[in-house]
This record gives sequence, structure tokens and C-alpha cells, in this order.
Amino acid sequence: MTQTDFRTDFVRAPGALKQFPALVLNADYRPLSYYPLSLWPWQEAVKAAWLDRVDIVSEYAEVVRSPSTIIRIPSVVVLRDYVKPQTQVAFTRFNLFLRDEFTCQYCGTNGDLTFDHVVPRASGGVTSWENVVAACSPCNLRKGSRSLRQCGMSLRKPPRRPVSEQLHNVGRKFPPNHLHESWMDFLYWDAELEA
Repeated sequence: MTQTDFRTDFVRAPGALKQFPALVLNADYRPLSYYPLSLWPWQEAVKAAWLDRVDIVSEYAEVVRSPSTIIRIPSVVVLRDYVKPQTQVAFTRFNLFLRDEFTCQYCGTNGDLTFDHVVPRASGGVTSWENVVAACSPCNLRKGSRSLRQCGMSLRKPPRRPVSEQLHNVGRKFPPNHLHESWMDFLYWDAELEA
């Protein structure tokens, strides 16, 4: 299991808050990512604080002990050095589903997703942001290797290459199931307030 797999499983685990994760913010006090939410296990947060790589903004009531030190577990940490967000978005299945908001681009359902080439590969269609969309299995089977016109289907929105800021904003729509109260002031601080 890689460190990325561990973090993804860690974020989605039902008992994740019992493991005392730390919300990681960039130097501008924004999360490094919203989906998956940028979290570190408490051990990484303590190590980064000990090495002066982060500032601790908020702490849990729980502590960890060594023979000579007692440390409160960090719940929110801020990187000391700003990490410049990537401008190019990798063309991955996850990013494709995120761009399409985990919704079939033909019927609008959000279950059993796969991906579909709008212009079928058999007709010269390429695997690119502009030609691949999220599709549920029934719609994908119904369309097959035909064009949209041939099968009488249409897209909810045309597929486009996203920029990282777009995916960041879409990711904010899908908060994890488990949020600690100390994170709330940092997750949606730039959202417009309701009147």
C-alpha cells in the first residue's frame, strides 16, 4: 500500500476521526486539496511540526507522550512554505469523474460509472479530455460504438479540459463524511456567505 493509498483510505474510513488526522493547509491557509481532503495522520503532522515545516493552528484535546515530552495532537497545520498548485490537470479516471461531478453525462445518474468515448475509437475518436465523459454502464452499453446522433443520445454538457481551479471547486461539493469542528473555519472560508 502506497502512502497515497493510505491517505485516501484514511480520509474515507468511518473511524478516521478516531485516528486524529490533521487538516493540512497551504501557506495561504487554503487546503492543499478538497477532494480528497488534504489530511495527514497525526504522526506526520507531529513530525512536520517538530522539523519546523508547519505551524500548528489548532489541536485536539488528546496528547501523545515521549519519555521527555508531552505534545497535544495537531488538528490543523499550515505549511510554512507555499506549495504552488499544479496548473496542468492529469488525465486520470478520478479527475475525469471529478470534472463530470461523478454523474453520467448522458442520463444524469451517479451510480456504476465508467467512461465513454463520445466519438468512438472505432470511428477515429481519441482518448482525451475533449472526447471522454463519465457514463453509467447502461448508457455506455446503449451507445456502444455509435455516434450520439446514431443512437439518439445527447450530452448534458460538452467535455472540456479542466484547469486545476475548476477541479478544486468541484471537489468542494463533495466533503468527506467525517469533519472535525476545528477544520470548519478553514474549509469554506472563501465561500460566499448567505444573506
